[in-house]
Amino acid sequence: MESLLEQTDVARRKGRRWRKIMNMTILAVFSGLVIWGAIRYYYPYAEGIKSGKLNYVVYQGFVFKTYEGKLILSGIKPSESGGVPSNEFLFSIAKKDIAEKLMHAGGKTVELHYTEYFGAVPWRGQSRYVVDEIVDISDEKEPLNVDDAIANVMHVNITE
Repeated sequence: MESLLEQTDVARRKGRRWRKIMNMTILAVFSGLVIWGAIRYYYPYAEGIKSGKLNYVVYQGFVFKTYEGKLILSGIKPSESGGVPSNEFLFSIAKKDIAEKLMHAGGKTVELHYTEYFGAVPWRGQSRYVVDEIVDISDEKEPLNVDDAIANVMHVNITE
């Protein structure tokens, strides 16, 4: 029969082993959550350029004040899948100087370079789309209807 000292020593070794397993499990779960959060909120999913008429740029927020904007996209054809197409591009702006330039470009046609993330973080903005560069700002007016658009492309005057 084992003595009381041997029994406590065996129990102590089992406790240490169990504690080591629990600590490794907690560390693995915590590391997994950190990696998942880094990918979801800081890994750029896509980059691109959107073009359209700038509707507005505002500086808003309760705790984290960020620059937010809306671009009205132009298009003739609705989506083929039967759903209602979104003709708006809501975005956040990364830098103050870019936002100030866009605040003075309301109603103009702009081309904006953006980065898309899987999720939004409050201090970066409300949108997954973050504008980080202005490609072009022009004063040109978009055609009002399809006939004007076709005439513009073909360089002819359509009158009846």
